[in-house]
Amino acid sequence: MNTAAQAAAASREPLPAALGLSGEEAAARLLADGPNLLPGSEPQSFGRIALGVVREPMFLMLLAAGAGYLLLGDTAEAAFLLASVFAIVALTLFQERKTQRALEALRDLSAPRALVLRDGRELRIACREVVCGDVLVLREGDRIAADAALLEGALEADESLLTGESVPRPKLPGPAQRPGLEPDGENGALVYAGTVITQGTGLARVLATGGRTEMGRIGVALATTQAPASRLYRQSRRIVRGFAGAGLAVAVLLVLLAWLRDGQGFVASLLPAIAFAMAVLPEEIPVVLAVFLALAAWRLSRQKILTRRVDAVEVLGAITVLAVDKTGTLTQNRMALVELAGADAAFVADGDAPLPASLAELLECAMLATPLKPFDPMEKAIRALGDARLGPDSKARLGITPARQYALTPQLLAVTHAYSGEIPGRYGLATKGAPEAVMDLCGLRGPERETVQGQVQDMAARGLRVLGVASGEWEGAGLPASQQDFRPRFAGLLGLADPLRPTVPQAVRDCREAGIRVIMMTGDHPVTASAIARQAGLPNPDDVLTGAEIDALDDASLQARLRSAAICARLRPEQKLRLVRALQADGGTVGMTGDGVNDAPALKAADAGIAMGERGTDVAREAAALVLLDDSFASIATAIRQGRHVDDNIRSAVRFIFAVHVPIVGLALVPALLHWPVLLLPVQIILLELIIDPSCSILFEAQPADPALMRRPPRPAADSPFALRNMAYGLLQGLGLALALLAANACMLAQGWQAGEIRTTLFVSLVAGLFLLVLVHRHSVHILRNPWLPRLAAAVAALLSLVLWQPWLRAVMGFTPPTGQGAAALLLILGAMGLWLLALRYVSAALRKA
Repeated sequence: MNTAAQAAAASREPLPAALGLSGEEAAARLLADGPNLLPGSEPQSFGRIALGVVREPMFLMLLAAGAGYLLLGDTAEAAFLLASVFAIVALTLFQERKTQRALEALRDLSAPRALVLRDGRELRIACREVVCGDVLVLREGDRIAADAALLEGALEADESLLTGESVPRPKLPGPAQRPGLEPDGENGALVYAGTVITQGTGLARVLATGGRTEMGRIGVALATTQAPASRLYRQSRRIVRGFAGAGLAVAVLLVLLAWLRDGQGFVASLLPAIAFAMAVLPEEIPVVLAVFLALAAWRLSRQKILTRRVDAVEVLGAITVLAVDKTGTLTQNRMALVELAGADAAFVADGDAPLPASLAELLECAMLATPLKPFDPMEKAIRALGDARLGPDSKARLGITPARQYALTPQLLAVTHAYSGEIPGRYGLATKGAPEAVMDLCGLRGPERETVQGQVQDMAARGLRVLGVASGEWEGAGLPASQQDFRPRFAGLLGLADPLRPTVPQAVRDCREAGIRVIMMTGDHPVTASAIARQAGLPNPDDVLTGAEIDALDDASLQARLRSAAICARLRPEQKLRLVRALQADGGTVGMTGDGVNDAPALKAADAGIAMGERGTDVAREAAALVLLDDSFASIATAIRQGRHVDDNIRSAVRFIFAVHVPIVGLALVPALLHWPVLLLPVQIILLELIIDPSCSILFEAQPADPALMRRPPRPAADSPFALRNMAYGLLQGLGLALALLAANACMLAQGWQAGEIRTTLFVSLVAGLFLLVLVHRHSVHILRNPWLPRLAAAVAALLSLVLWQPWLRAVMGFTPPTGQGAAALLLILGAMGLWLLALRYVSAALRKA
């Protein structure tokens, strides 16, 4: 190929100055347009981020509770709560930096150096100094520095990180085109920043730099896209805020009633109010969320799933739609030669069947037309199959060097390698390229050409990238200047594809069984997308929604169309983002998988973005909430299972928290209203918290998973552990316990029991009632299978024995030594509690069946 760049290099003479900018003009444009860098924002200081975090009501409540415990002298509980605060703040600080790191990763994809024409000469400059109007000198293996229009030459460019299409795209000089990625064009004159030249050389004039490039537009979208806030955290904030406000208001009223109405001193009035406020404060909720999600993330990491945003673990349990990228997610993101077709034979390279002799010649010819150390992924695939299937004495495997290589040209999309024969003046020819170009070179006409065209169409309909191969001889004193002077014989066709991952069909079946829709979103051709969808087992593989159709639909029409479409092809990055938002607006909880730069904005906007770790780009990994370290699509089903398990256990813990707090609130509030002796002191509530926290954070977190977890539909997005239906069951359980304890208190007061003895009996009854709650709690797997239950029971028994039998601790807690009548009252109270809890469980089960 005789380009101006090659001619100048050969003659060592300067290139015409008109081809490039002058140094002065380039400097002026750099000053006017700014450096060729992707957009970014200045990172916030840690102080500002931390200040925003601690303003959250949840963290303020934890801080207030910790400070209260410090004032009351309970340093152990205060240390536990404050450590939780600092851990959550640190985690949030880490998450707030993700956008900045994602933009930095985008910058790393930019070419660090670029070869340009300045003042008529080739000059290698820093990528940041490239300006609009510069002429780039492009060669095989180069990463392109900016968006540009091809002026001369013929290239193939790997644009998969922008388009999701695994096959390199041909690039030929052509008429002026508007800047912007055009996924519907097979050929084009535009090349894009961040993409890689896989074959050919050429010159291209820069049209856009920095944030105005396609890569830059993705950076802008990524910076302006907000990751959705977790519904779980939003709802928990409302619950904590509501209870805290109500508790504070009632506590103030209690102080005023005792101080002004009953004439008690201010400090004496303050004691029951503090006890009530502590009883109402549901401080276990943020602790439970932090512990459950952190441990779930740790378990996922052991299965090669990295959690970058812990709240996404719980969201996994609610996913209703899984939007998957094709290239690198469903497929392996590597080209493979999967099919050979000759005039009278065909071969599919997916087993151990022997390669027919006629097709062995075809494969050998294709290898001879391929460089020994190729850069192009299709050429790598050809050599891989040839090395595996051809014998060691094959000419193609012996590493012979061609006498001349004819490159791809705008006039002929084919390459030819000429090899010297044993007789001087005789050459062997090996040609490969676009089927139409190879047929033209061979002079195929009439029925023979129609037969080959039919084969090409059949292979393309199955999503294969098709290449034609030809072989021939040349005899003469020297080789001609152009390969168009050859007349080789048509040898056959090669079918290349990006293979489906072996685990994908089963993973798709698992998702469908779990009630999750799987939608493919790809920048690839609709035919290729349909073929992969068919192999993966997606429904309606022929019903394809293209990017052009999406642009023609308004939001409402798009939502309606997405309810049936399972494949979206020829998508630009902003269209993927729009599709994710349309699915969310239609009530879906969206999980998005991807591995390319083009997937990053959609990954960030999805409820649960899942990136591929091995082959995925840094940008995709930084934008996602989870990363599959082994790139196994089957791991998504594992992650969803873990998300559903966490959701089940959080629901159980929330029901338990509300069930426990009702009797505590009752024992703190009712005596103050009825002028009874104080039943719960603040120090006793602290002791209860030492029992409740491990029950929530350890016992329920370790509850085994329901075996039918992945055979039930996703929970509705609006349904959460804090929904009234879930909390009501716990509130009713707690109400029964509170009534039993208050009735027992009234009876003991009537019989003349001392306040300390009543307090001791009711406290031990309440602790025993907590274990009754655990035993009769609604679990999918029986609680006795929980390994932590006997350990927790032993620890609580030891703690109670210590505070009841150690005189100093017993005095601090306001207890008296246990007595026989206290033990009898304990059994009666437990009997009443047990009857209530069993009756409630029976009624609840009957209502669920009805």
